[in-house]
Amino acid sequence: MIKEFEKVKAGIIGATGYAGTELLRILSHHPGVEITGISSVSFAGEELSHIYPSYRPGKYPRLLGSSEELMDDCDVIFAALPHGLSQEPARQCVEKGIVFIDLGADFRLEKEEEYHEWYGETFIDKDLHGQAVYGLCELYREEIRSSFLIANPGCYPTSAALALYPALKAGLIGTDNIIIDAKSGVTGAGRTMTQNTHFPECNEAFSAYKAGRHRHRPEIEQTLSRCAGKPVEITFTPHLLPVNRGILSTIYCDYDHDPALLRRCYEEAYEEEPFVTVLTDGEYANIRNVKLSNSCHISLHFDRPRKKLILCSAIDNMVKGAAGQAVQNMNLICGFEETTGLTAIAPAF
Repeated sequence: MIKEFEKVKAGIIGATGYAGTELLRILSHHPGVEITGISSVSFAGEELSHIYPSYRPGKYPRLLGSSEELMDDCDVIFAALPHGLSQEPARQCVEKGIVFIDLGADFRLEKEEEYHEWYGETFIDKDLHGQAVYGLCELYREEIRSSFLIANPGCYPTSAALALYPALKAGLIGTDNIIIDAKSGVTGAGRTMTQNTHFPECNEAFSAYKAGRHRHRPEIEQTLSRCAGKPVEITFTPHLLPVNRGILSTIYCDYDHDPALLRRCYEEAYEEEPFVTVLTDGEYANIRNVKLSNSCHISLHFDRPRKKLILCSAIDNMVKGAAGQAVQNMNLICGFEETTGLTAIAPAF
């Protein structure tokens, strides 16, 4: 924990994208936060309500055009930017003692060569990257508490890591034949229109994309390798669901232990975790049941003749996969209860 706050002054860079506006939705109901600045290069000078009419006119500051203006009156800055744009504002914030939580990809990968291979960018400050903590709270809670620079995990990596962590940590599954078949709502592609996210293309449709070459693969492998204590390579195929939000990951791996031991391992790993629920035998994780929440639901299924563990993991990609997890990180750093502002119950329908 950096220091305790009565009211955190928070700013959002990139406030008009899907992740940025989701941050606004959550922070607006956080009892310990005052939103002191929001920025958007595309909509500088405008009222937020002109872009998203659901936000009340006059309630939020006008959108600024640069991130530097936010830093004058903020304790925490969230960056919801495309890759390659967070490194310089992160450096400026850390120098000023401002907590920087990056929802983009700039600080997630430890190896610069991987970052360059998958994102086409380089580390502008290697020492700065060395200070970044991967913000998956359930795994790195203590490191997060004392950090000024957080790499908020990607949505697919969050779903996969939470599903696999207990079994990998305990050495109860094989590490050389893990298959992750994941499906995401369209908001995962961001607010900018593309051919694949155009309504006539994605409605009443369902398909894979970037099979074997999705940018989240090295991030997933990096996290799973940490969990296992040895290199883990995966087969990862994402799919686009014709829904607004949600991720369901179905994961296949080899096991050679009593299924009861595996289930007990998961229940013990997550029994104290406020946002992770291990479903009972016979239940299936469903994106409907985590919508608008910071929850992750995990269900375990066993193909006993083939000794396959089948894990199903459901999250809301905009909340636990982005903005909610970012607020969870802020809560840890700023001395709030970890669940503050994040305990709304997901709707049943």
